[in-house]
Amino acid sequence: MNKVKRAIILAAGKGTRLRPITNNIPKPLIEVNGVKMIESIIESLHYNGIYEIYVVVGYLKEKFKVIQNKYPDIIIIENPDYNCCNNISSLYVARNYIEDCFILDADQIIYNKEILNPNFEKSGYSCSKVKNYSNEWILHTENKNIVSCDRNGGTSGWRLFSLSRWSKQDGRKLKKYLEIEFKEKNEKQLFWDDIALFCYPREFDLQIYEINDSDIVEIDNLDELIELDKIYINYKKDGDMYEK
Repeated sequence: MNKVKRAIILAAGKGTRLRPITNNIPKPLIEVNGVKMIESIIESLHYNGIYEIYVVVGYLKEKFKVIQNKYPDIIIIENPDYNCCNNISSLYVARNYIEDCFILDADQIIYNKEILNPNFEKSGYSCSKVKNYSNEWILHTENKNIVSCDRNGGTSGWRLFSLSRWSKQDGRKLKKYLEIEFKEKNEKQLFWDDIALFCYPREFDLQIYEINDSDIVEIDNLDELIELDKIYINYKKDGDMYEK
């Protein structure tokens, strides 16, 4: 049995699909029903005894001071390439901390803290069973072991969430291949998940960890935000600016 000791939260993106709200605030700092998205992650990590937390920032990086002030143990890492590269650049700058680690996107809300239980059998992703069509990345499995991934969505399989855990051994391999792809091959537009799922799938033995759709919510656009918190309905009507 492996155990997560730390977490990397990727929070460098621009959140363009939530403009104009994100003109003045990074997407992870948007409040949903009074709670900032990233805080739902941090509080869930603390609930499970994980306090070594690295937050990778880029867009409007100075705004994250409010989080660092509230949670002084958090370590902020700046991604200087957030504006020109995909999220492989964010994990690259935090690559020294991947062993025994959760990796999460910051623009999601965790409603069930139990899904961040630090004990795990082997590296893999939290997923929910696909019931209807989903345009998210879909994993296909044999006895919970991941055998393939379809990035174009589908009607069967397991919907991948931006919550994964990595053992010490797999973390070292992920770091190695991140350096090869990003630094040596200059692959700037990859998703970091491409490393294990598409670039080097034979090097990793991954499994899924089943969760419910209601356990964690990813907000991709303004309509989804309004569905969760009606306070944002005015942005749909008149495009007012938002700043906290």
